[in-house]
Amino acid sequence: MKKLSKRILAVLAAMTMLLAGCSESGSSSRTEKNNSSSSSSQSESSSDKDSSSESSSDSDDSTGGQQTTADVIPWDYDVPDPNGNTSSQTDDTDSDSSKKDDGSSDDDSSNSDSKPDTTAATTTTTTKQSQQGTTTTTSKSQGGTTTKASQSPQPKPTTTTAKPTPTPPSPSGTPVQKHGALHISGNHIVDSHGKVFMLQGMSTHGIMWSDDTNTYPFSGILSTSSLKVLRDDWKCNAVRIAMYTEEWGGYTQGYAAQAKQKVIDGVANATSMGMYVIIDWHILKDGNPQQHQSEAIAFFSEMASRYKNYSNVIFELCNEPNGGVSWAGNIKPYCEAVVKAIRSKGANNLIICGTGTWSQDIHQVIGNRLSDKNCAYTLHFYANTHTDWLRQRLEQCYNSGLPVLVTEFGTCDASGNGDFNESQTRQWYSLLARLKVGWFNWSAASKNETASAFKPGTNLASISAGESQLTESGRLIRNLFRANASNAA
Repeated sequence: MKKLSKRILAVLAAMTMLLAGCSESGSSSRTEKNNSSSSSSQSESSSDKDSSSESSSDSDDSTGGQQTTADVIPWDYDVPDPNGNTSSQTDDTDSDSSKKDDGSSDDDSSNSDSKPDTTAATTTTTTKQSQQGTTTTTSKSQGGTTTKASQSPQPKPTTTTAKPTPTPPSPSGTPVQKHGALHISGNHIVDSHGKVFMLQGMSTHGIMWSDDTNTYPFSGILSTSSLKVLRDDWKCNAVRIAMYTEEWGGYTQGYAAQAKQKVIDGVANATSMGMYVIIDWHILKDGNPQQHQSEAIAFFSEMASRYKNYSNVIFELCNEPNGGVSWAGNIKPYCEAVVKAIRSKGANNLIICGTGTWSQDIHQVIGNRLSDKNCAYTLHFYANTHTDWLRQRLEQCYNSGLPVLVTEFGTCDASGNGDFNESQTRQWYSLLARLKVGWFNWSAASKNETASAFKPGTNLASISAGESQLTESGRLIRNLFRANASNAA
């Protein structure tokens, strides 16, 4: 019996040891799997942050015989992931990529960050284009052939049905309370009383990004306290919300929900301040607006359903088409499709259409406008790059009866950086004030570049009145806006 008991105890001990070994092995296996999963996740997160570099080459303008060189000025600061990841993207030079060169030759490459993508980074090459505006995305030449970098497959867009709501009452004495819904009459934007009205305001930088301190997001300028300063101290009657589409963190790159919510919050705050607000589908890297036409239709259909009863909301359909696209061949068909979607929701809001060569080729619209009567067309300029020749083009369009709105301009080079040019900015101001063509300055940001209105480190969500937080560009724009207050009041 004792021998049997010893055998039983020995068997039980062996079984206990065996079970313990299995448990440790399983625990080790789970730990290794979790570590592997975590490592894989971190690797993917890191891969998502890889920067797409931009390079440049030289090209000869075959029409003028001038040799021009594209500057390469990618982003120089960390851009936090809109989804909250801690790793950030860094480029190593000083500004956005250059856009347009001097008066005889416009140069522009996208002022963009790279997008989140688990594939290898794409190198984009941009060179000059002639004043006539024939360009390509990867190499711009007189021939206008376009080479696009391959894009990752995009998910099919989904349209959320937004419940329309009546416009909240505007505070007494505010721009929207005094002027109501805007519409086109002849070559002007007029208010609800039929009076010519000059929109005047600041454009945000990319609402999904932060400044170079990684502390104050560019969307902070859309706080009610900061909008109040822009309205009362700067004499802005409007703000433009720049929602990038294909850049890193852009709407079409997996960040639609976050970007859309920033727009919705910004519209709510501008509305509470009695200010007009432009919702800007900020194409840049994508070049051809038709590339993401289905997403644009889904987005603007939702915005139209949501804001069709708002008298202060304006839709800008494509910021800066580029890469050799033309008004007749690409931009107009795109705008027709998106306008149709907006109007199908019963929205009669004012609509702004971009034009070719980074919204410089506005003359291509003459004699070939959209059939919709409540559309204006945009012109963009940068004072140290675009001078008399583009002012003459604006006057040509104005005299032809074309309604124009300058939804973006800068006081410096078209790169957003480079030399500050007060003299040329004032010449533009004199022309726009005389014609009563509205204008929006790029940008209400604190990025370390010439075009920024605020000094680096400024808390954009809580700006102060006066000039203490302003850059050289910001001081000039504030003074010009205040001088133009009678046209914009």
